[in-house]
Amino acid sequence: MEKRELELYVHIPFCVKKCAYCDFLSAPAGEREIHAYTDALIHEIRARGENHKDYRVRTVFLGGGTPSVLSGGDAARIFRALKKSFDIAENPEITLEVNPGTVTEEKTAAWKNAGINRISIGLQSVNDRELKMLGRIHTFREFLNTWKLVRRAGFNNVSIDLISAIPGQTVQSWERTLRTVAELGPEHISAYSLIIEEGTPFYTLYGDGKENAGDSSFPPLPDEDEDREIYQRTASVLNEYGYHRYEISNYAREGYECRHNLGYWERKEYLGLGLGASSLIRECRFHNTADMEKYMHVYGSGGKAAEGEENSACSCMKTEEQNSTLEEIEKLSVEDQMEEFMFLGLRKTAGISPEDFRRSFDRNIMDVYGEKLIKLEKQGLIRNSGARIRLTERGTDISNYVFSEFIF
Repeated sequence: MEKRELELYVHIPFCVKKCAYCDFLSAPAGEREIHAYTDALIHEIRARGENHKDYRVRTVFLGGGTPSVLSGGDAARIFRALKKSFDIAENPEITLEVNPGTVTEEKTAAWKNAGINRISIGLQSVNDRELKMLGRIHTFREFLNTWKLVRRAGFNNVSIDLISAIPGQTVQSWERTLRTVAELGPEHISAYSLIIEEGTPFYTLYGDGKENAGDSSFPPLPDEDEDREIYQRTASVLNEYGYHRYEISNYAREGYECRHNLGYWERKEYLGLGLGASSLIRECRFHNTADMEKYMHVYGSGGKAAEGEENSACSCMKTEEQNSTLEEIEKLSVEDQMEEFMFLGLRKTAGISPEDFRRSFDRNIMDVYGEKLIKLEKQGLIRNSGARIRLTERGTDISNYVFSEFIF
């Protein structure tokens, strides 16, 4: 029997210091807590692996938080457990997120030996004032040290993350960041626009349309015109250096597109391991508990969750104890699946294929979305060639509006 393809996401919920804009599930922790969590995570990996023998893993992504806070030994233990518990395909893409200030020569050697072949470095800006504004723990010089360590260790597939629309940022300072990074020659660049999330220090200052606190140390956000120009300059500048946009916020040299993230946008099945990690298995969406105490209770004392009887609540998991850590279990309807096909697929510059839609749902895309597609094309927001449907440049600018059109 041919095995199903699977992506694995492994969550490390620890960092050195919480950034001012971050609403991810992460917090500072000591060595003992990190080591105990690693033990629990390995127990979960073994238990979940038993239940996914009919899958072959094509990509692995270790994210957070800051996975590079792990010791080299703990990172190696996690990857040994993954390889032993899951059927890993030949030539998999295995990514590790790292932050400057947490990388050493010993760690890079351990990562290389563990089989990690892609590194994603969180830089965000080359401007130290902007880094301080964001609450980052590093300077640009410290990033350069990390960059050199990673390259010296032999990693030839490296991504750099950047953030635009930082308070006080100008078009000129953003372009300097883009050009400085592009000249280093990473294989991939992610360029995200800052989002002001509730529950973060930035929300207190800038949420709900607030300008700023009236303090010069908290400058205003770029206005709408500056934000649009920053966004438009990103594609044109990176194109000069040979990077093509393959998704709204992601750019790569040919052949270095992130396979793991493409899987999300193409609705491939993925399994989340670790605290709060999300999954999509057999059209069932769910996520692990975000409660550390509950997670450690199930997996932290010898990993009691093991293979057992099928649970009717969600057929993708096989034991009551494992299911006790899962939350918001939702079996997607066909309508849900079609919506996701549209608004996730349109994030890619390649767009979506009406033929893929027909194969997936046994429906003609025009029978389901014809009226909306015609309207969006008349508005100049999409281009429908018959073989592919893509966002136009204007549609990309207001992509959230376009996506909302496909929600029933």
